[in-house]
Amino acid sequence: MSVATEFRQGTGSTTDDTVWKTVHRVVFPVDGDTDTLPLYVDFDAARRVVEKQDSSSKRGMATAYPVAAQRSQVRSDFILGRRQLSLPAHRRVSFGTYFNAFPASYWRAHTDVQQVRLSIEVDAEATVIVYKSSPRGSSNRVQSMHVTGGATATCELPLTTFADGGWYWFDLVAHGHDVTLKQADWSVPQPEGFSPGTLSIAVTTFNRPDYCVKHLRTFAESEDLVAVMDRLIVTDQGTQKVRDEPGFEEAAAVLGDKFRLIEQGNLGGSGGFARGMQESVEDGVSKYVMLLDDDVVVETEGVLRAVNFADFTRSATIVGGHMFNLFERSVIHNFGEGINEYRFQYAPIGEGQIAHDFASENLRTTPWMHRRIDVDYNGWWMCLIPTSIIREIGLALPVFIKWDDVEYGIRAKAHGYTTVSLPGAAVWHMPWTEKDDTIDWQAYFHQRNRWVAAMLYSQYEKGGRLPIESFLQDVRHLLSLQYSAVELRNRALKDVLDGPSHLHRTIGGKLAEIRQVRSDFPDAQVTKDITEFPPVKRVHLPKFGMVPSRPKNFAQTISSALSGALRQLRSVNAAASQNPEAVVPAADARWWRLSHLDSAIVSASDGTGASWYRRDNVRFRKQLLRSLTLHARVLARWDELSESYKNELSNFTSPEAWRKTFESMTDSGPDQRKPNQ
Repeated sequence: MSVATEFRQGTGSTTDDTVWKTVHRVVFPVDGDTDTLPLYVDFDAARRVVEKQDSSSKRGMATAYPVAAQRSQVRSDFILGRRQLSLPAHRRVSFGTYFNAFPASYWRAHTDVQQVRLSIEVDAEATVIVYKSSPRGSSNRVQSMHVTGGATATCELPLTTFADGGWYWFDLVAHGHDVTLKQADWSVPQPEGFSPGTLSIAVTTFNRPDYCVKHLRTFAESEDLVAVMDRLIVTDQGTQKVRDEPGFEEAAAVLGDKFRLIEQGNLGGSGGFARGMQESVEDGVSKYVMLLDDDVVVETEGVLRAVNFADFTRSATIVGGHMFNLFERSVIHNFGEGINEYRFQYAPIGEGQIAHDFASENLRTTPWMHRRIDVDYNGWWMCLIPTSIIREIGLALPVFIKWDDVEYGIRAKAHGYTTVSLPGAAVWHMPWTEKDDTIDWQAYFHQRNRWVAAMLYSQYEKGGRLPIESFLQDVRHLLSLQYSAVELRNRALKDVLDGPSHLHRTIGGKLAEIRQVRSDFPDAQVTKDITEFPPVKRVHLPKFGMVPSRPKNFAQTISSALSGALRQLRSVNAAASQNPEAVVPAADARWWRLSHLDSAIVSASDGTGASWYRRDNVRFRKQLLRSLTLHARVLARWDELSESYKNELSNFTSPEAWRKTFESMTDSGPDQRKPNQ
């Protein structure tokens, strides 16, 4: 299918009075990092993506298969700078990549922009081939442009055919001489009366002063970002102060009045981000506030793209960025997240989209990535929120950590506001796979905050499947000898029963209480030196010498669960308290394995040590009964509690309620509003 385009080479001016706003510049990594380079440039030959009938699929759905091709070598030596690339004679590269392709379908869906203009400047004769993709991932050649040095070539492209998905990108082909791409960008028509917005960036931190100083340096070095940034607000809630970190004074001095450091007691991520929200709104200057984690590596161009996109949306819109793996730089966490309302649990949208590696399959050969993904929320590792929305719906939920970002997206949606996870805007963050926070001190917050959010927004009677899933999760933890996690989850339900008044009242002291509670449980004690544990000794050998494995079907699951549960009721062999019966890696520490042991050395998921799990039949019975009782009590009072949380939502997320909490948790030292003040 042909697409109408208009190609000009010369000054780049148009025949009418249209003013073009650059919204998406082609950029490259400046450190020569070959791990991230596939996110910016694709050195592989073009590969056609086709859809075939998958006979192994139960539904017989069409599945896309990329045609195999030999992969090219990643060439960091081609990169000359932030916006320039040198291409040897007779070579070809593609910019159909995560950071440099233009996400046309997102602009089509959320803005009134009807066309986009590609502008390219090179220093020698070359060919630029423009492509678009369909929602199925197939590539269509749109335009071939012969360009020469000393002029800017432009190509105007319509956005009318991107209702369900699709991107624009271009390939650059060098002729008989080396070619330098001097710059390239995507721009859109600027309407009359257009007023670009500025933003405040709010970072909350706890004992990561080194990361925060890196943030200061990163932002200070980006002149384009500084130009649209009113304030960088760092809320320091730790004991290792950012102001004491080497290099802080120099970095802060560069930003000058655009930097603000606030110190307060530890109120978790929700408290730190709520403070950043409040400061930005009270300043009354910024149109947007971007929430940013402290332990991330930022692609500053993505921040600019988020602001540009938000400027053109039809109405106030939350614009989030994606999260890449800090340890595997070409791997994305997922492409969008939503809420399963029946289970009331967050999850990635779509199958096969978790931990996608762009170094293995880039944008051009990943069909599902060409469908637009509409999300319910975006994680607060990077999330831009219009201050007008904050003024209307309030600040973060006072829940310390977990579910604050999810709840805010759901709350905004309930008020008619959309969240967009914008491709091309992203940070690198430590992946969740490196830890299991459902069994450590965060188990309390996972449980309580999920129930609170469900009471606020679940449209299913008694929360749908949430109650049974919650109870079964307690059973799994008990079968896994993870008694500390169940104790925290039971305390979470008890606090839910206290109603919304407990949220602000306990936010500053709950963590200390949780740590004290966990100190009484062996499974919560991590020993760094695993040689300190006694040697493994198994008194009763496994039946037929078979180590329990993951159940393969429903019947095996029931059989394993019943046998494991019956074992929990029997008294514990005294020898198991003297010597562990097995060493179990974190990956295998599941109920079907641990329920058949009296004790085991279980390694921590982050590899920092191990814990000695010990079966306790008395504790098992008590905690199981308490879990059952608490779940029954919450269900019996569901309607009353749900109404109470809903009625109080606007109060406990209000600036006034948060201000009282901030004042009660502010350090005795001065509020560091400016460096050296």
